[in-house]
Amino acid sequence: MKSVFIPSYIKQYLIKDHSAANFEHIRAAYKQLSKDAEPLISVVMPAYNEEENIVQTLASLCNNVTQWPVEIVVVNNNSKDATEQLIKDCGVNYVLETTQGITPARNCGLAQARGKYILNADADTIYPKDWIQEMIKPLVNSDKVAITYGIFSFIPIGSTGRVTYYFYEWFAELSRFYNTKFKSEAVNVYGFNSGFRKEQGLQVDGFNHPAGTNEDGFLALKLTGKGFGKMHRVSSTNAVVWTTDRRIQIDGGLWKGTWKRLKRLLNIK
Repeated sequence: MKSVFIPSYIKQYLIKDHSAANFEHIRAAYKQLSKDAEPLISVVMPAYNEEENIVQTLASLCNNVTQWPVEIVVVNNNSKDATEQLIKDCGVNYVLETTQGITPARNCGLAQARGKYILNADADTIYPKDWIQEMIKPLVNSDKVAITYGIFSFIPIGSTGRVTYYFYEWFAELSRFYNTKFKSEAVNVYGFNSGFRKEQGLQVDGFNHPAGTNEDGFLALKLTGKGFGKMHRVSSTNAVVWTTDRRIQIDGGLWKGTWKRLKRLLNIK
């Protein structure tokens, strides 16, 4: 069940803190997450000019609790602000990708990752402490699962209130149900909240995709089409991630974004 309001365990990460003490806490949490062992899981995150968000996101990821050793790989995609230095201050793994774009950045992270399993994350999203565990379990427990994807809620950064987004999210859930039953479940897979096996991802040419498609959903289609298994929706409330509403703002706001969603759903040109 989704929350009407932002829960306290998410709110604690919404305050920007670039103090030396906070970086020390993040590095200590990451050391515990990695367990000083060869990673089984790689959390891969592209970043472009994310100095406002990336420390909070990395803090939430580093404070995840899981039985498996985890590495975090941030792909700096030519950031012009302080993103690179903030990544280094947090002590997580870092790589530079000079070819601009989300697809080259995700492919770079996939190539550099050392884990058997890949989790896709974004730099403007807060991850609850059980996210890694819940997203990986279906892949570890069954070879009939090719890719996992999760559910999310919005953190308002514009004028739209959280209560309005709560009702919008239920409308979005209905559209995802419709997509799963009558169109393609792959459109429900997002790059900030999904996971797959690295070897299988490489076998289907990573995140490369045709024009007019998205890198995340198309990867899901390639993995399932190759016979690696099915898509699995992780619906646990412990795994709900919270992402900023900037994508909706880019679409022109909530109501314009809703209309765009309806047109896609109903194939209205």
